Amino acid sequence: MDQQSVQWHLLMLLADQFEEDWGRFVVIPQPLLQASPVRSAVEELRNEQYVEERVGGVIRLTSHGYLMCQKELLGFIHCESE
Repeated sequence: MDQQSVQWHLLMLLADQFEEDWGRFVVIPQPLLQASPVRSAVEELRNEQYVEERVGGVIRLTSHGYLMCQKELLGFIHCESE
């Protein structure tokens, strides 16, 4: 799976968690986190301030990240319906 796909999957997982409990952190298992695309995706999302990382692999979506997810998802649904 490439970095873009990993980012999209992470964002969707984190958006679901955000809706259930915005304060909850998600733990990415270390073996998975050691994969280059996963680590790169987390780093990029953190640098763009879409996720907050407590320690390596313990992340949660920020409100900024959640709003971006909603915007992207609505844009995707709009494109699909045309």
